Amino acid sequence: MATYQELLAQKESLEKQILEAKAREKAEGVAKAKAIIEQYNLSASDIFNRKGPAGSRGGKVAAKYRNPNTGETWTGRGKAPKWIEGQNRAQFAI
Repeated sequence: MATYQELLAQKESLEKQILEAKAREKAEGVAKAKAIIEQYNLSASDIFNRKGPAGSRGGKVAAKYRNPNTGETWTGRGKAPKWIEGQNRAQFAI
């Protein structure tokens, strides 16, 4: 049975091997990606362009309600502002 010190030495050796393998495989992956990008003349927008529902998140949403006293608007998303809480929202619709 291995001693504690021997196991620690093995662990250190394995961690070093893991880091080396990770760096080597990462470099290979980058080289493959560069070759494909060059082969097909791809641009960053070709690769990272988000289309559909996943790409539409985070955009601005049109306001649905307006406070007639201050002109403040609210999209109807998230927590309702105090000026519209508990009231009929139809009267504030834009």
